[in-house]
Amino acid sequence: MKKITSKENQIFKLCSKLTMRKHRDQEGLYLIEGEKLVREAIESGQRIKVIAAAESSGLRPDFSEEIVFMEDKLFTKLAQTKTTQGILAVVETRELTEEEFLKKTARKSGNVVLLDRLQDPGNIGTIIRTADAAGYSGVMTIKGTADLYSLKIVRAAAGSLFRMPVFSADSPSQAVSVLEAAGKTIFATGFDTDLYYYDVDMKRNIGLIIGNEGNGISPELMAMAHRIIKIPMDGDIDSLNASVAAGILMYESMR
Repeated sequence: MKKITSKENQIFKLCSKLTMRKHRDQEGLYLIEGEKLVREAIESGQRIKVIAAAESSGLRPDFSEEIVFMEDKLFTKLAQTKTTQGILAVVETRELTEEEFLKKTARKSGNVVLLDRLQDPGNIGTIIRTADAAGYSGVMTIKGTADLYSLKIVRAAAGSLFRMPVFSADSPSQAVSVLEAAGKTIFATGFDTDLYYYDVDMKRNIGLIIGNEGNGISPELMAMAHRIIKIPMDGDIDSLNASVAAGILMYESMR
């Protein structure tokens, strides 16, 4: 049994670095935490670099991968949940090319959700999880969107990030170019339309834009969208939480 007792240990230092986005980007690695999430990562074929458990956790899961144990005081420095389950893993990120992304997203419904500079980890994780449940085929992000591999987003996505192909576009024009290359109809939500979401066909091969929590969809993306739709609302409410709106729209394809 390998045991980590020093903060100078290379595994500890790597895990510590991966709590910051710049190091996740540099290393092409990210952290996951909790036995269920680690098990899902293994079962879905993710490339696991390290699995580490707190010394006092008592965890002896039946993983084929080797587990290293870490002194509790060191593990506590890495854990990002108040009630840690005592186990974490280092996983490789999956950087897909445009061609790989389009090939993977041709399956199932062919529907893709495009996140336009979203920032809230709970919203992003929930949208990814809901997209998975609603039969969507992939997730795209535009530069300025929060890091999908932050521990909060990974945890909120509840394993769906392992299953959903992800592509990161550098600009709105690149995102639209990728979607149009696959023949997808691009939908945006807005007020300047008479079309409700249930008036259009959203079953297959669409790109659904979800805008930033505070500023909505960028004018550039709105101008490039093929169809503008809206969700009916009563009273004085003029907007919904991003993940709630996304859930309503994505489940239209299931209906």
